[in-house]
Amino acid sequence: MIETEQRLRSALEGTHENEPRPLAKLDLPLGAERLLPKDFLDNLRRAAVLAPVICRKSGHSVILTRRAEHLTSHKGQISFPGGGRDAEDFDAAANALREADEEIGLPPDRVEVIGYLDDYPTISNYRVTPVIGIIEGPFDPRPDPSEVAEVFEVPLSLVLDPKAYKRKSLSRDGLIIPYHELNWKNYRVWGATAGMLWDLCCRVNQIER
Repeated sequence: MIETEQRLRSALEGTHENEPRPLAKLDLPLGAERLLPKDFLDNLRRAAVLAPVICRKSGHSVILTRRAEHLTSHKGQISFPGGGRDAEDFDAAANALREADEEIGLPPDRVEVIGYLDDYPTISNYRVTPVIGIIEGPFDPRPDPSEVAEVFEVPLSLVLDPKAYKRKSLSRDGLIIPYHELNWKNYRVWGATAGMLWDLCCRVNQIER
């Protein structure tokens, strides 16, 4: 367990949220830019998510949520706690920690921020900064039912296993859009969340993205 956490910390060492922020490589097909409005990246709203890694006796795991079914966007999908940046958020870490507190009852002072992943643009017009944090000791989530249907954990060992990810695609407006998928028990993680986890997996395993 200690070795796994050391690998995680080492992979994220030196990452920060200073501008200009690096952008995740989305591996979009040729011609996909026609699906995006002009100045798409420049007009994205800032957001942040927290990828909480909790230390359990059985090993480290990553906390994820299943979004409530009544939400207007991404209902029922698997995600990290997070959301758009508010005026009172000093930075991306403050943004992510506030959202985690609101969504799953995780107090900010329980989280040690250890690094950041590349910003991830989403089709819902956000530029998301993934913040990685470590939680020591017990934590019992208190999900906000207005946003979160369920809180669950995925073993960090699975998240860091490149063979656990499946490469899939979907068709949109005549283009084949590739994406990553990670499955754990009856949970299907895909889209931006799986893309961020894949980014983390690549960093730890020193795989070129």
